[in-house]
Amino acid sequence: MTGETYKRPLNVSFRRGSRAERVYRERAGLPQTEALAPGLKPHKTHDLHYHGGKLIADLHFKNFYVGGTAWHKSDKTHIDAALSAAMADEHLNNVMQQYFPGAISTTFDGSEALPGNPPTTVSQTSIEQMLTTAANQGKLAGSDLKSTVFNFMLPPGTVLNDDTTGSGAKSHQEHDPADARKKSPVPLDDDVDSLHGLGGYHGSIHLNGQTIYYAVGVYSQVEANGTENGIPVFDKPWKNVVATFYHELNEARTDPDVEDAIRAGNDPSAIKFLGWTSKQGEECGDYPVFEAGNDLQLVFQEVELTSGKGTVPVQFQYSNHAHGPEGPVTMPDPKSHTTLPQPA
Repeated sequence: MTGETYKRPLNVSFRRGSRAERVYRERAGLPQTEALAPGLKPHKTHDLHYHGGKLIADLHFKNFYVGGTAWHKSDKTHIDAALSAAMADEHLNNVMQQYFPGAISTTFDGSEALPGNPPTTVSQTSIEQMLTTAANQGKLAGSDLKSTVFNFMLPPGTVLNDDTTGSGAKSHQEHDPADARKKSPVPLDDDVDSLHGLGGYHGSIHLNGQTIYYAVGVYSQVEANGTENGIPVFDKPWKNVVATFYHELNEARTDPDVEDAIRAGNDPSAIKFLGWTSKQGEECGDYPVFEAGNDLQLVFQEVELTSGKGTVPVQFQYSNHAHGPEGPVTMPDPKSHTTLPQPA
């Protein structure tokens, strides 16, 4: 690593107090150039600012279940139903709508189990290879790539890391220090994975002249030996999966091209890729977890659907209106910016 300080926007979910938090907080920042959750205080310094990048008002998403043989049918059914209901819920979207010039909508485009046994470890490189393979196999056909996020749900026991050097098939302990990264802002001795607080992240690839958006998240649970994989908060792991992807999808719709900003590094032009982030480089889902500290149940909650047909597990998102994490509200929050692009 050189002596240059690399600042990068956050596009990950992590547990408070974990190695993942420490690593990403140390690197967080921008490229150079009133329904607050009970128990939390407002912090205007973490308000989100719009930087001119792309937004996805009418979001579509599709779920891919990695290592299909390892998934229980009931888990997939619960995840599909709860995540689609949460993302389309009116009172939850009343919070997110403040970041868009007009109305927002979300459409669930179904799910598919990917064949094969569950991988031991998945890296950023390997998840992007999965996305490329899915595209080449025609699994993305019919999707509007400009507005669709493809979710990769990792099965029980699979460890997620942020490695960008190869397949990432090795465990964290087996990582070869000689396999140095040339461009990553995270030092080798601070590699992070889901055994050390990483819950998931979102990003994009460029393939055949098109940008394809994705999110990946772990099956967060406490393992039999007491080890925590991901961010286990709720009483059932499938609920943790829903909350993780609720976080990632809302970040993906408000800051979809963050991966291009990360790739650009400290180039001042990198900021043009960003949608909504704080001055600290946080996306809409980041500061709520940090602010909740060791009491994650302040922001990870099951909330009533607007329809009255049950509850869904979500993570509260940052609201400029409340200056902090905000749960569902009955009326749309006021718009947060007067110079947003007008809807097409």
